[in-house]
Order: sequence, then C-alpha cells, then structure tokens
Amino acid sequence: MKKTVCLFVSTIILIQAFAKVQLASLFQDHAVLQQQALVPIWGTADANEKVTVMFGKQTKTTVTNNDGKWMVYLDKLTAGGPFILKVKASNEIILNDVYVGEVWLCSGQSNMDMTVAKEDRYWCGVNNEAAEVDKSNYPLIRVFDVDYAPRDIVQSNAGGLWEICSPKTVGHFSAAAYFFARELFIKYKVPIGLITTAYGASTAEAWTSQKELERHPQFFKLLNNYSRRKKIYDTSFGIQKKYVEQYAKWQRDSIEAKAAKKPLPKSPNNPDPKVDQHMPYVLYNGMVAPLVPYAIKGAIWYQGESNTPTKEMYADIMESLIKNWRADFKQGDFPFIYVQLANYGKSVDSIAGKGGSTTFIREQQLKNLSITNTAMVVAIDNADDAANIHPKNKQAIGHRLALAAEAKVYGESIAYSGPLFMEQKVEGNRIRIFFKHVNGGLVAKNNELKGFAIAGSNKKFVWANAMIDGETIILSHPSITEPVAARYAWGDNPIISLYNKENLPASPFRTDNF
Repeated sequence: MKKTVCLFVSTIILIQAFAKVQLASLFQDHAVLQQQALVPIWGTADANEKVTVMFGKQTKTTVTNNDGKWMVYLDKLTAGGPFILKVKASNEIILNDVYVGEVWLCSGQSNMDMTVAKEDRYWCGVNNEAAEVDKSNYPLIRVFDVDYAPRDIVQSNAGGLWEICSPKTVGHFSAAAYFFARELFIKYKVPIGLITTAYGASTAEAWTSQKELERHPQFFKLLNNYSRRKKIYDTSFGIQKKYVEQYAKWQRDSIEAKAAKKPLPKSPNNPDPKVDQHMPYVLYNGMVAPLVPYAIKGAIWYQGESNTPTKEMYADIMESLIKNWRADFKQGDFPFIYVQLANYGKSVDSIAGKGGSTTFIREQQLKNLSITNTAMVVAIDNADDAANIHPKNKQAIGHRLALAAEAKVYGESIAYSGPLFMEQKVEGNRIRIFFKHVNGGLVAKNNELKGFAIAGSNKKFVWANAMIDGETIILSHPSITEPVAARYAWGDNPIISLYNKENLPASPFRTDNF
C-alpha cells in the first residue's frame, strides 16, 4: 500500500512537471538571439495548452500539439538589448539579460574544443594566455558550451549555460571561436552569441544524422561497423563489468590525487560504442539535434584529424554534414566556414611532393569549396608549433575565420583567402600555375620561393625551380623537358613560401592524381 501511494504521488509530480511550460535548453538568461531573421522559440507544456511568448513589442501565441510541444516565430529583430523574454501558460517563465545580435554555431574536434586557458587540460591554452585572459572583458560576447553527450538516439535538450565573456569565464571558451567573435564584435559592435558544440578526436560522421548517412551507400560500411560493435558490447557482460571496475578504481585514485595535489590519473576508455565520439551520428543526436532550429547566422568548423582512416570519403561526409545541418536548421544555405588542417609532424624538406594522410584530408577540404556559401581558412603556416597537433596560435585562426565571415557574410570588400590553385598550363619545358585570390599579387616568404615540386612522364617529383611571373608561378627543372604535373606544400608538415600581398598563405595543391 505504501509503495502504491508513493508511486501515485510520484506520477502526479511528473505530470505536473510536464504540464508546466518549459523552454528548450538554449533559452536561458544571457542568451543571444539572431538579428534580422525569423527567430523560433520552442519548448513543451501540457497537451493542447495555450502558450504565449512576449519579447520586446512582440506577442506570439500558439497551442501545444498532442505531445505537448510548441513553437512560435518572432518577427525579425534589431540588434540590441538587454531584453526580457516571457513565456506564459499555466505558469510563467521570465528570462533576463537577453540580447539580439549575431549567433554562430562552432563545432568540430579538439582544435575547436581547445580553450583559451589551460585550466584542467594540458593541451589547451593559447599563446600569451595570461594576457589574453586579462583583456577579455567583452560582456556582449556570450557563449553556450554544449555538454559532451554522445547518444544512440536523438535528444531534445542539451546541457549547458549561457556565459558572459570576462576574465573569469573566457579561460574555458573555445579559443578559435572566441578570437573569431572578438574580431567581429570589435568591428560591428553588436552582441555575439557562440554556441560551441565540439569534442576532441571526434569524426565528421559523428556529427551527421543517421538519416542523412543512410542516404548514401558509401557510408554503409561506417554504419554497419557501428551496429556490429553495439551488438558485441551489448552482449559482452564481461567487458561491461571490467569497465565498471576500472572506472570505480579511477574515481578512488582521482580522489587521492586531488587530496595529494597530484595530477589526476587518466580515466579508462568506455568500451560502449554508443558513447564513442568516433561512431556515426552519436554526437549529432546528443549535441546538434537539441539545438535545432535555433536561429543562427552561420557555422564555423575545425575538424579532420580523426578522419584520416576514412580520408577517401571525407569530402563526401562533410558535404553530407553541411547539407544535413542546413536542412535541419531551416535557414537556407547558411554560411559554413571551415579550417583546413594545419601543418603537423616532421618536416619533409628532403622528399619532393611526398604527401601523407593529413595532406590528403587538406585536399578533400579543398574540394568542399565547391559547396555553395562555404569558405576555407588555410592554416598551413604554423611553423613555430608544428610538433603540436593543437597549435597555440589560435589568434591567427580566429582572425582568418573572421576575415572570411566579413567578406562572405557581411559584404566587406576585403581579401579573405590566400592563393588557391586554379589551373596549370604546360609551356614547353615548364609549367605555369594560375591562382584565384591573388589579391594584389603573389609574394614569396623571405623572398625565397620554395616548396614546389615538378614531375615528368615518369611521374617522379623533384624540387622545382620556381619564379613569380605576374599573378602566376612558373616551374621548371633542368632534368625535365616534358613536365606533366606540379605539387605545392605537399606533405603533412611541408615547406611553404607562397602568400598573397594580404599575407594570407596559399593552400597546398597538386595537379596530378598519381
């Protein structure tokens, strides 16, 4: 009888909790709403309940559907604030300190997840960390950092809080996203909202929906592998038990380490593929789907290192991801600006045109420029930090992302890209290379043009003699009388030298498919 009463009371509490009008998780104090766009506001309440939303001079009313879900659209808003957002049904919600400005979705793997300050992660922290933190008093830059939540099924809410940028908070902001936002704020003086949903070592397919991946036969191998691993894990109780024991030990060791002020031990890897950031659609389910269809201006993306095992299909995965997000957010072909992978590893200055896995991913990223309303930031010139897969000069990345946004999104007549290969022409015993984004002329770093390779019919590359001729590059070599192909910066950590006069580096390229 006692259990029955408790169950009845618990059920009543749950019904009452659901009946109360609630907002989706992104709608909180300090939020930023997108200007000059229809702004969806949504949440839950009791089934068939009237819900009223008030913001500024606007009042919108709707009735929930049979599942208790509701959504209204605010008319186009003008940048400014602070405003109060009210939602009223059987109860009332009041959100304070809400601003209207530019909202950007920021995603990818660890180079987007990398924070301004080191804090509790050894690989984080930017150049001049202390100075950057100290001068970060930008209260109109707001960040919602989505909690890590890989899931096998689609979620409706995401964990996280809107935080106001200050020296107390900026340390755990995405560095690339923060420097991007800072430049936009300084230039346009409007509130900037960043929704950061990123996680280290994640693959691009993890951020793409199951439905979208299933549209394409070339991704069936990825999906089948995930299904196979789930089946193995779900029926392997020994594996599950071992992980539980390892995790309990790690918790005990962590408590002891904290008490002794020692570094925390590394946590054991969870063998459950449903929480593995490498698996298809798990991060989409838990960290993208709950954000849809929040009004955004565009997206910035920094990812690719973890896709080297599937490098041949990387361009296809990214095209599917972009298509997927654009369809879900229902805001047309919104801008998608991404970072081409930085140089990393040992120099290949002794081997002409060698290539490598990261090199191939960069080439795939070049292909994605064919997608409508995209732009690419070249990051190949990080020579001072090439041994670090998490380069600390995120200020340069943020600046170049901002340049692309200013030119492609905000209509500024400025250079935003380094030289991009356009075509080659064979002229006797030499090759002439033509480029887009020359922007005033080509420039050789330190007045020395290096990093170009040339091949004849034997398909063997040698270092080329290179010279700038107007807006083109001429390549030759004494031993090659009939050249057929050229490569530039073709290595994981290649020799580079070519910029335009706006000091933006050229992307690596090849003219062959050997």
